[in-house]
This record gives sequence, structure tokens and C-alpha cells, in this order.
Amino acid sequence: MAMADEGRIARVLDRLEERHPGAQLLVTDPWSIFYLTGFYAEMYERFSGVLLRAGERPVIFDNALYPIDGYGNADVVVFDDADDLASVLCSRIDPTAPLGVDAQMRSGFLMPLIERAAAPSFFLGSYAVAETRARKDARERELMRASSRVNDAVMAELPGLVHEGATERGIAAQLLDIYRAHGAEDFSFPSIVSFGAHAADPHHEPDGTALRAGEVVLFDIGGRRERYCSDMTRTFFFGEPDAESARVYDVVRRANEAAEALVRPGVRFCDLDRAARGVIEDAGYGPYFTHRLGHSIGLEDHEPGDVSSVNEDVVEPGMTFSIEPGVYLPGRTGVRIEDLVLVTEDGAEVLNAYPKEPMRIDR
Repeated sequence: MAMADEGRIARVLDRLEERHPGAQLLVTDPWSIFYLTGFYAEMYERFSGVLLRAGERPVIFDNALYPIDGYGNADVVVFDDADDLASVLCSRIDPTAPLGVDAQMRSGFLMPLIERAAAPSFFLGSYAVAETRARKDARERELMRASSRVNDAVMAELPGLVHEGATERGIAAQLLDIYRAHGAEDFSFPSIVSFGAHAADPHHEPDGTALRAGEVVLFDIGGRRERYCSDMTRTFFFGEPDAESARVYDVVRRANEAAEALVRPGVRFCDLDRAARGVIEDAGYGPYFTHRLGHSIGLEDHEPGDVSSVNEDVVEPGMTFSIEPGVYLPGRTGVRIEDLVLVTEDGAEVLNAYPKEPMRIDR
């Protein structure tokens, strides 16, 4: 018999109670449902949810198309496509308590509840789960380490795929098999393979561009292992780099290392961004660092929370996020170097061991 994770649910409810005493919470995000119950399904247009309220058993709403086991510590309400969903939900929602919903709840599901006055008030309650998920427990920390070890192993194989005339799309097409050979189930996100001027586009989609001597080769890759995501970027030189490309690489590497050296509990996220951005600005490339320094990661490659100039929240143990400064010179070249860091009780652990020293590929 399946069991919901009572410890995680208790932490979510504690956070909910701090800001909305006596409220209930309806969670619809598939990864948050998995985090709380161990059940995952991509529902597409159908509804799935978990209703939480202090002192009561969780209620899992499940479409019959996705059968799940019974739970020893939660109620399972099964419905089908012919049922009136709002009536199903209203049968378990407390009409006297405020109802929090998460940001992923579709308006087509939420509006009927509002129209029927299913609760006296509604509020955005995503924070309660997001803040809990952000602080990884001991098991999650091990899963994040293992996923990043796989990513290191995959990155180590990529220089062997690089040769003059290779195409971005051709290399990208080989990556899933490499991930699976190393024990990952899938990608964390679509892989980025960028040659030359394409590296100046942070989210370039691989195309048929062929590699030429003297260009940079940027790989931004990640895979899922046991559901948990990895993410790493490395930039290589195919042959001898020109002087400015070599200088940009050195600046970005120093920016990455400056931020990583500061990570520890109590430091503000905006200060990490400032440390990396300062290195890049001092070198004269400030306008060409066009994005935040990093993002949170776990069950999803991008989770709520970021490493940016406007995030004054403090770093806490168990948080995992990316440190990924970049310099992008339009029409010319780009360099990004990205690691994941795991915050420990007294510092931080960089989860990626793949080298960051400039590396040439000659073939």
C-alpha cells in the first residue's frame, strides 16, 4: 500500500499556517504531487490534485484513466471524464476555510470553484510547497549528487563527438543514448549545442550549422536520474581561439568561481549575482551578461527561486541552484560556464567535477 510523505506534508502545512492560519491547500502541479505522494502522471488536459489541511488526511483526486494504489495515510477520490469535476472537488473542500491554489492550477478548473463559492476566499499558495521543495532532504541531496555525476560523465564524452564539419543537430541527436548509457532516464531539458556565433544566443536551438576551425563549442546539458535533474554548461575551443575569445573565457570562469566561493547559509542570492556580475563588469563586458546568475533545480530543471540581482532571500542548507555567468557577443561568440551547487550546513558543495580550465579540441 502506498504512503504519502507525512514529513513533507507537515512542513508544507507549517508554512501554510504561518501566512494563512486555518487555510487549506489544493496542489495541482504534477511534480509537487509526486513530491508529496510518490504518484506522478502527466495529466495533459485532465485534473489531478492533492488537498491538504492540518489535522486531516490528505485527499488525492485521481482521474480513473490513471489508476493508482490505495494509500494507507491518505484518501483517494477517483473520478472520470463524465463527472462534474467542480462537484467532485467541492465534496471534499471545506466551505468554511480559505483555499490556497498553486500557480499551475488551470483557470478552467479554478473558475468553477470560485463561481460555486467552494471556499470563502482564495489565494495563491504555491509558496508553501515551493519553499519546502527548495530545501532538499538527505535523500534528495544524494539524488542530486548522483544525477550530476552522470552529467559529468556525459560531458566527458562530448569532446569526442566534435570534429570539423560536425553539425549542432547531429551532435545533439546522439546525446539521449549517451545519457541512458550512463544510467539517466531522459533529458532534464532540450540540450543546447552551439557553434561560433550561435553561442551568443543563450538558448540557441541546435540546427544544421557545421563546425569550423577557430570557433567555440558550447554545451548546456542535463539529464534525469531517478527523477532528479542535472544541468551544466561548458564551453570549448575548436582549435586556437582568438585573443578576445580567450579573454572572455577567463572572465567568465573567474566570475563563476567568485560566486561559488561565496555560497554558504545566510548569504543573499543577490550578493552571489553581484559577485559574478562585478567580475564581468570590471572586465568591460557588463552589457553582454544578459540574464540572472542562476536558477533553483531539483525535480524540475527550473524550480521557483533564482539567483538574481532582485532576490534578497538568503541561502539555506539543502538548497540547490545553478551558478552560470555568461558573456554573449552578438554575431561573434559566447561563453557560459555553469555548475550546480548544493548548500550544506556550513558552506556549499559544487556538484560538478568536470574541469573549467580552457580546453582545446583539435581534430
